[in-house]
Amino acid sequence: MSPAPASMVGQEFVVDVGPVAHGGHCVARHEGLVLFVRHALPDERVRVRVTGGRQGDRFLRADAIEILTPSPHRVSAPCRYAGPAGCGGCDFQHAELSYQRDLKAAVVQEQLARLAGIDREVTVLPLPGAPDGLRWRTRIELAVDRRGRVGLRPHRSHAVLPLEDCLIAAPPIPDSGVFQRTYPRAKTVHVVASATGERAIVAAPQGLRKTPTLHEQVRIGEQDVTFRLNALGFWQVHPGAAQTFVATVLAGLAPAPGERCLDLYAGVGLFARALADAVGPGGEVVAVEADARAAQAAADHFASDGHVRVIHGRSERALTEQAEAAGPESRFDLAVLDPPRTGAGREVLAGLAALRPRAIAYVACDPAALARDLGYASELGYALADLTAYDAFPMTHHVECVAILRPAAAADPA
Repeated sequence: MSPAPASMVGQEFVVDVGPVAHGGHCVARHEGLVLFVRHALPDERVRVRVTGGRQGDRFLRADAIEILTPSPHRVSAPCRYAGPAGCGGCDFQHAELSYQRDLKAAVVQEQLARLAGIDREVTVLPLPGAPDGLRWRTRIELAVDRRGRVGLRPHRSHAVLPLEDCLIAAPPIPDSGVFQRTYPRAKTVHVVASATGERAIVAAPQGLRKTPTLHEQVRIGEQDVTFRLNALGFWQVHPGAAQTFVATVLAGLAPAPGERCLDLYAGVGLFARALADAVGPGGEVVAVEADARAAQAAADHFASDGHVRVIHGRSERALTEQAEAAGPESRFDLAVLDPPRTGAGREVLAGLAALRPRAIAYVACDPAALARDLGYASELGYALADLTAYDAFPMTHHVECVAILRPAAAADPA
């Protein structure tokens, strides 16, 4: 039995940094080795220390520990916990905010080209609120160390870095005192600050037995709409995200009175609400949600809307049932899907295409999953007509995209 290849962790090299890559790092090369380097920027010359990998691996992971030739876009990280061996929550605090968006745009463009064969110029737009990229996150999950102190984990680590504050957390979160308390019996602590001014701290696992209900408010059209949801249920974490995404989806789909709409991964009904208002009582909206508590909250919200139907179940099964339905009601004019980070996948896209909507809005928080699914959609006869990207997660590598798909013959070739 041959010995395992030697670890390269701890070795240091001087490298010239190449382009940004998906995941919050940049690509560099050294004597035939490919390195994914965190805390660096394109075109810098840096000294790196290997943090993961062995001899013979296809690539190594590394941190930039010394900046020899800095990028003109480099800034001092505002958070003292950022940097090598620090908190793994933020990837780009060392870059100007506008340049962070340039990096995210480059990643989206690269993923579209490599995974979907789509050549498209992308611009990442800011969301309203948090103009300096700080104090925007309204939901945060904190880890707990053996002493009960809360914190976040370093990149790819199970360790807990205790924090006295998190600079991307919305003010009500540090104001709650969560960083000054200890939670000796908890594994995680969730803190949520809603748009209505409500706040919840849930220490898991014991606090999960009775999770509080909160309310979120978002402006849809000319009215403020309130949604009831479980404190740990899904809602956009940036305060400007929900309203902006709804407006972008409506502009892309242009729903008309009387149309039939399908909302997959509907949550508590954010997009279903906007679609229902647009198509009116002469139309219909079917909202599908797998989480029981979210589906019940959506059903309660739409209890008085006779043209909105909420289905508790998986999107794959709901699509199969709709496709098997007889008559014209098996067809939908419009569809929205807002899947988790893993994306919708081939089965969902195939089921959706079988219903022949005239337009699909795909809200995606992972550009790789989106690009893969756009490739599937192309095989099924749907093409990308428009794409808008938003910086919904400043200081991190994450980016939100709203893609509008239409039947290939109707899509704009641009």
